[in-house]
Amino acid sequence: MNQTALPPHRFSNYRKVISLADQDWQNTHAGKAAGLNVVVKSPNVLVDQYGRTLHHFCTSSYLGLDYHPTLLDGAMTTLWEAGTLRVANSKNRCKLEILDQYESQLSELFGASCLSALSCSAASSGILPLLASGALTGNRPPVMVFDKQAHYSMTPIKAACADETQVITCPHNDMDFLEDVCKRHANVTYVADSAYSMGGMADLDSLMYLKQRHGLFLYLDDSHALSAVGPCGIGLVRSRIQAVDERTLIVASLAKSFGASGGLAMFGSERHKTLVQRYGGPSNWSQSLNSAAIGAGMASIRLHRSAEFSALQERLQANIRLFDSLIRTEQYASPMAIRLVHCGEAALATRIAVELAELGYFTSAVFFPVVPQDKAAIRITLRADMTPEVIHSFCDRVIDLLLAHGRDTRP
Repeated sequence: MNQTALPPHRFSNYRKVISLADQDWQNTHAGKAAGLNVVVKSPNVLVDQYGRTLHHFCTSSYLGLDYHPTLLDGAMTTLWEAGTLRVANSKNRCKLEILDQYESQLSELFGASCLSALSCSAASSGILPLLASGALTGNRPPVMVFDKQAHYSMTPIKAACADETQVITCPHNDMDFLEDVCKRHANVTYVADSAYSMGGMADLDSLMYLKQRHGLFLYLDDSHALSAVGPCGIGLVRSRIQAVDERTLIVASLAKSFGASGGLAMFGSERHKTLVQRYGGPSNWSQSLNSAAIGAGMASIRLHRSAEFSALQERLQANIRLFDSLIRTEQYASPMAIRLVHCGEAALATRIAVELAELGYFTSAVFFPVVPQDKAAIRITLRADMTPEVIHSFCDRVIDLLLAHGRDTRP
């Protein structure tokens, strides 16, 4: 049988990416703004191999829970009680009893049937091709529509999905484009972030409308919102829907605001959860969360129900408002903790990140392929445990450096 080979590079082209981005990475490493080996001096204050003390302004632990003594004690206590770091085999065959308890507690906290994974990326890598096959949609493969700005870790998964069904890349947050696809196809899945790692949020109002009107299946990554926002930290998506149903699947990281390690998937169907447990590939291969991660996670769940947790969420929002009063970005007034100070050229973003590091502030210079080639920026993240004094000092330094390079970000 004659078969026509599909052309390469329909979803990724690593040789081209490397040719365009590698010099910028080399410059960032040479400037000591990446490739750092650090020790922790105090919460979110690091000392690198060059002896520099750095305030951490690119952490994703937005509530500061990864330093919380309750989580550290939970990790260490559970490790010793379990008597092992992990049971070393696929968890669909055998797993620690405390992992089953942990997943039950996650399910209760987030109001869905939860399955843990070694990371959110591992969960997506295992679930998305299975979803593309139709296994979770009545054996009818859906048209898979990926938002153009869906997390970069999802790009390699598109090819695996395309082996099962049609894959389309949608312009960012273009709900008219998405509705047109829904009108042309009876079974559509939309893959996106609820809160994007480079700032901005999904149009959840429009997505709920398309879900109700056209039966759109929603696959949403809530990693940057989980714990940071919502009652008891339920995140953006769960704050908007009464229940996770069979046409909704939420994945999220447990290593960001949640403060522990690994990732999770929230299902509205026990059958879907079982299918992923058995056939979800990378979401289930080789290992499960280790006992220290489970112990930290259980401690985090207890903290999520406390008055202290609500106070941390409020402090994070206060710090976001303070930053916005000092530096104006496109993310102004967003409840998410991510801000991008646009520089345009990668060379300028790298130069400013290097200069900030020398002044004692660790940030991220982001450039292609993480952002478009002309949209390089300094990526800044805020935390609940930052003092107003540190934020004021940092913003003063950023403004001074940008003004020296002919850029003004003052409100």
